[in-house]
Amino acid sequence: MRALYDSKSKTIDDRGIKELLSPEAKYKTWLKFEAALAEAQAEAGFIPQEAAAGIKEGAKIENIDFAEMDRIYRKIGHGFVPFLKVLVKACPGDSGKYVHYGITTQNIQQSSQLYMVKTVHEKYMQLLGEILSNLSKLAEENKNAVMPGRTHGRHAIPITYGYKVAVWISDFIACSERMREVEKRVFQVMMGGAVGTFSSMPEVGVQVQKRVAELVGMYPMEVPSRNISTHKVEYMMNLALMANVCHKIAEEVYSTTLEEIAEVSEGFSKGTVGSSTMPHKINPKLAKGIIANSQKLYSLPGVGMYSAVRPYEGDSSSYMLFDGILEEALELTTEILLRCEELTRTLVPHRERMLHNAMRNKGLDNSEYVMMKLSEKLGKDQAHGLMYEIAMKTAAEGEDFYTNLIANDVIAREFSEEEVRAMIDPRNYTGLSVQLAEKEAARAKETAAKIAAQYSAS
Repeated sequence: MRALYDSKSKTIDDRGIKELLSPEAKYKTWLKFEAALAEAQAEAGFIPQEAAAGIKEGAKIENIDFAEMDRIYRKIGHGFVPFLKVLVKACPGDSGKYVHYGITTQNIQQSSQLYMVKTVHEKYMQLLGEILSNLSKLAEENKNAVMPGRTHGRHAIPITYGYKVAVWISDFIACSERMREVEKRVFQVMMGGAVGTFSSMPEVGVQVQKRVAELVGMYPMEVPSRNISTHKVEYMMNLALMANVCHKIAEEVYSTTLEEIAEVSEGFSKGTVGSSTMPHKINPKLAKGIIANSQKLYSLPGVGMYSAVRPYEGDSSSYMLFDGILEEALELTTEILLRCEELTRTLVPHRERMLHNAMRNKGLDNSEYVMMKLSEKLGKDQAHGLMYEIAMKTAAEGEDFYTNLIANDVIAREFSEEEVRAMIDPRNYTGLSVQLAEKEAARAKETAAKIAAQYSAS
């Protein structure tokens, strides 16, 4: 795995994702595509039916002589031909003559890589559904938990924690939509031959490619050029956008677990060690792993863009690079999503501390509320000027906001002391925080159910 050291989980269940990216999985996928190609060509009358049956029989991982494949590789230095040679030997009778018929190495390798991405993608969608379920519960349970809203790192006006989670939900639902929508462009099969023109089977090439795609549950590439890579870049960009939402959550958790703020904490397992020298340390391990791996992931789509522009009809420098960065993007995303699922499931909000922090400025955060009430009597401009004067006096001189309000002749004339106290209570000025939290919690639950129905059976 290329995930960053100390941010690669050694304790979280990887849901079988790492096995889907193993060398054995790669070879099995190559075999799957060679068998599917033979079946499609036989159906089109391009090779004999008995040859396709033989290739299907031989194309099993247990039939492949990997020692012989390695010996051939050391002799000829080609990354795929040794595999073909041992597959030919594994096929009964003369069927091996029709292995890899009319296509080129990259047709199998690129199609296979995207098939492997597809198998991992289905796991990612399941994890997205689980994250949305976690966030739905978190938003609903904390819809009334009043806390400071913050802009530019300082107190703005009050919100609820449920509203904050609603923002994450909205972002993740958009991610899930992008991930579903991109499938038809990314998970494509190319069987166009050396330069993508179906020159070796012009009469049946389009039909064969379409059938191969059907057999493996993918889409046919409209122009099967080996030099099209934008779909791979697009998928990595989607992974980066999804990681960015996880990263945003992790950054907030990382900062709000600070003792000085202490509004949330990560779930903690007894016996976990935070430092080799400081016994008291309990670090935000899930959050820091998300942050580190996300930062590395962001660079990969840019690297892909530089390589996607290589000229002419094919260039192995581009293939080799995409083989590496696409796999690395999956490895990093796996770490990010696994950690985000656990983080959103085990996160502990501290509601009393949130309210304590919202009260720290003794009502000053509600200056907008007082201004809006005053605007009904004086007009917005005059009300803003008056409230600005009182707010700045409070902030600059460290005086009590309530005291400064009731000491003002205009405020004292227009409002009772009880009304002033109510206006500066942060619990009375959270807008539609509760309603938005409820709405997004419901949307998250609904979206998670749809994802589970579509992908759990995959």
